[in-house]
Amino acid sequence: MEFAEYQNRFKCVDVQRSDDGVLVVRLQNRGRSLVWGGLAHRELPELFAMIASDRDNRVMVLTGTGDEFIGLGAGGPNPLAQGRVRPASWEQIIFEGNRLVQQMLEIDVPIICALNGPVVAHSELAVLCDIVIAADHAYFQDAPHFPGGLVPGDSMQIVWPMLLGPNRGRYFLLTGQKIHAEEALRLGVVGEVLPAAEVLPRALELAGELAGQNPLLLRHTRHVLTRPWKRAMAEDLHLGLALEGLASLSARHFGADEG
Repeated sequence: MEFAEYQNRFKCVDVQRSDDGVLVVRLQNRGRSLVWGGLAHRELPELFAMIASDRDNRVMVLTGTGDEFIGLGAGGPNPLAQGRVRPASWEQIIFEGNRLVQQMLEIDVPIICALNGPVVAHSELAVLCDIVIAADHAYFQDAPHFPGGLVPGDSMQIVWPMLLGPNRGRYFLLTGQKIHAEEALRLGVVGEVLPAAEVLPRALELAGELAGQNPLLLRHTRHVLTRPWKRAMAEDLHLGLALEGLASLSARHFGADEG
């Protein structure tokens, strides 16, 4: 896979690479912060697969645009949570959701997250990175799932209990808690907290240092660091997505069956 084949292929990201092999993937929505939706859900698994196939990448930096890493739109009720999505569409969502996480973990070079702001949806994209540098105004929240009427699938049920511990992780998922940057640092979720303007330069500094290492050292280190995640995802990623879909399909009948 050549860099030119995917650099300008996707609408939800801006992709650049420096001469030393540091790939910068910036989530965006027409030059503004990414609002999560179907486009990103479709495109990012394909992008990650292409990045994983490009052996000229040495380190990847994942960041966002504007004041948010990933946000949610201000529209009406989520059709997924209302049971207004057909089974065939859910099958596609499950297919993409599996590949989103799996293909990210298949990228076999270190990934640094420059967390430029809050991430309220698909926070696995930030915390599955090997190093997370967070802006001081950033926070983590899983808003679309249980608080929004959906089973916490998409690896949320795996990632957060592993990071926080079982009880604190369940509290986070069931209450819609916001974990702010300094608290995330104390809990071990992020490695550094900096003013927003310093986050990407620091991530690029670290990426440059890593890129100078032996390529096999980089790839094999990434491999051993992602093994626990891959084992956990093999066990429970698909199950969480399937149960998310099943509960969603039952939502429109909630209450009616008991009346």
